[in-house]
Formats: sequence, structure tokens, C-alpha cells
Amino acid sequence: MSISSCVKQDGIRVFLLIALVIAAITTPALAGEKYLYGSPDLRVAITGTNEFTPGEEATVTVRVENTGLNIVKIARSDIITRDDSPDIAKMMTVGLSPGSAPLTIKSDNQMIGDVHGGSSTTASFTIQFNEDAVAGTYAVPIRIEYTYLSSAEQYADDLIRYTYSTKVIEENLRVVVKPDVRLLITDITTEALNVGTEGYVTLTVQNVGSEDARSATLKIERSGASPLIPTDASAFIGDFSAGTIVTRTFKVSVSTNAEPGEYPLTVLTEYKDRNGQIKTSEPRTVGIRTGGKIEFTAISPPAIVSPGQKTTIDVEYKNVGEAPVYRATARISAVDPFTSNDDTAYLGDLAPGETKVARYILNVDSGATEKIYGLDSEIRYRDALDNTQISKTMKVEVEVVPREGGISPMIIGALLVIALAGGYWYYRKRK
Repeated sequence: MSISSCVKQDGIRVFLLIALVIAAITTPALAGEKYLYGSPDLRVAITGTNEFTPGEEATVTVRVENTGLNIVKIARSDIITRDDSPDIAKMMTVGLSPGSAPLTIKSDNQMIGDVHGGSSTTASFTIQFNEDAVAGTYAVPIRIEYTYLSSAEQYADDLIRYTYSTKVIEENLRVVVKPDVRLLITDITTEALNVGTEGYVTLTVQNVGSEDARSATLKIERSGASPLIPTDASAFIGDFSAGTIVTRTFKVSVSTNAEPGEYPLTVLTEYKDRNGQIKTSEPRTVGIRTGGKIEFTAISPPAIVSPGQKTTIDVEYKNVGEAPVYRATARISAVDPFTSNDDTAYLGDLAPGETKVARYILNVDSGATEKIYGLDSEIRYRDALDNTQISKTMKVEVEVVPREGGISPMIIGALLVIALAGGYWYYRKRK
């Protein structure tokens, strides 16, 4: 290699070395960041309405907003960038308690995680307001607990120690219980309310709410599959001020498939509030007792008749039900071997346990078999509300026996057969 070539290569090496030194001086190292000031700053409020009615179950959504800001930030090459910002509210938990408000919190504390500065999140709670809650404004305590970065101490270029603190914030949310009409049923009476019939239910009702109702109407409704079915379901009240007591009567029918007992009936009122809006009160369910069915039975012994005769029979009926009947008429169904031109009898009014006798005329066919027959009978009557009702079918027993002092048709037939057989035998013998 020539001297000139060596000199040239050494010059290049020197140039590259100078360039690297200059680059190292002029290019800054990668800078780290840290905040000198800043912390979470929380605000809470109910989103949506905060007005509720007594007895209402509602979902209340609470918005938590973090308005914390980081004011001063330092960036240097000898600083290690922190993993967390001091304005972050970490592992946040939100809980409500009723305080002195007339309500019950049905939800547990809610864990809503980390909330960064300048952002917000929500938590929802189920709240049940007391049925007797008085109208007014109430404070509902809210408790927020979270963790935040309180300090970060750097001990070397590759070592930093974090210190986290826990903070609890307790504030009050404002809820409003609106005035309303609430019903208290103070007395219940019934009249002629029996299974399978129609009767009256009289209700005495008090407005124990704080709203003065206008143009109010008291209503009753069937409660689920209850056998009580309103047939006259509304009664006008008019002005129904707080504390007022009214009494109204309704007509109700009872299913024929029911048994005597107590069954539910729903009571409510529809009214105009102080703003002229049409509202409906919270329904109330009351128990209404019903009596048993209206029933009859034929208690007389079997009537005695004979073939080929026209006979008058007496049948005694008893009201075995739990209510009186009015203008009752009994009827018997004459079937072969019987006929009748007088198969109905007037009984009149029958109280529970009372008996009446009906008289019928029966024609008995001369070929009637001697035995006990069961004839269908029923009673048509009026109930306490003057509705026409028909009883269940009953059996009236009639016994066919031979005539007194006479020969039964069966015996006559037997004798005739014997006579014919004897005559035939004699004829054969003579021949």
C-alpha cells in the first residue's frame, strides 16, 4: 500500500470520529416526564329525574365526574416517566345509604374502576320508596372511596417508588318525593255476595296522601284470576282532598266455580293533580269474603204411586245454601212411564234452612214396572239483586207399587201365561 493511500484512510477515520462526537453532543437523550401537581377532584349528581312517588321502585343512576387537572409537568432525560397520573381516581367504589329519607337501597356498593381526570362514569342503584313516604325533599348520603397516586420518589435512573393513598368522599344527593293520592281502605261490607251470584261490596276509603285530588273516580278491578268480577266498577267522588273519607258501593259477581272464602279485589282512584294532569293512584288489594252457593235438596221420602193411576205427590224442598231466595218456583220433569199436566209448583221465598212443599200431579202408565224412579227437578228463583237464577238439577224419587186390593199387572200377566199353557196342554190331551 502506498503512503498516499494510508494517509487518505486515516483522514476518513478522523472525520467519522469527529462526526460521531458532534452527533452525541447535539442529539438530546430520551426525556422522562413527571407532574408536580394534580389530584382527583370528584363531582356527583343524579342523571335523569330525581322526583319519585311513594311506593315507587326506581333505578337511580349516579354520574361521577373527575374534574382533576395536572397543572405542572416536567420533562428531563434523568426522569423516569410515572406509570400513573396523580389525577386518576383508581379502583373507585360508590355506595348509597338511605339516611333519614323514607326509602330502602336495594343495591350493594358499585365498583366502577378507574376514572381519569376530565372523564366521568355512572353507577346505578335500585331504590324502593316507602308507601307512606311524606312529600318533600330528602338528602340521600353517597360515599365514594378511591385510591390515587400521592407521590413517586425516584432514587436512581432505574428505580422509582410509588406511594398510593385512599380517600373517602361523603356527600348528599337530593331526591324529591312528589305529592300523591294514596288510598287507605278503612272498612269493607258486603251484601248478598255468594258464589255463583251477584252482590254488593261497600268500601270506605281515605286519602292518606298529600295531594288534593280533583274530579276523582274510585275504581275496582279484578285481581289476577280472582273469582270476584266487578260488574259496576267505578263511582265518581269529585274533589278528594288529603285526609278526606268517602264511602262507595259497587256491584260484584262471583264465579260459579269458586268456593266460599276470601278473595282479592284491587282498588284505585283516577284523578287530576294540582297541575291538571290525569293520574292514577297506587293500586291497593283488599280481601273480600264471599258466602257459599245457593243450593236446594229434595228431602221428602219417595212418593208412592201405582200403575194406571193419576196421583198427586208432595215433594219437600230445603234451601241448604247460605242466602235467601225470592219467588221460587219448582218444576219436575215427567218421563216414561209418567206424564203430567201439572209439573210446576210455586214455593215463594225461602230463607237459608227453610223448607217448602211442592205438589205435582202424575199419571202413571198401566204398564209401569214396579221399582223406584228418579225424576229430574229444578228450582227457578230470584236472588237478592232480583236476577233470575236456576238451581242445579235434583233427583225426586217416585216408587211404583201394586194397587191396594188389586192384582199387580205382573201377576195378571203371569196368571194369563199359566192359563194359556194349561189350555194348550188340555187341548193336546183331548186330541
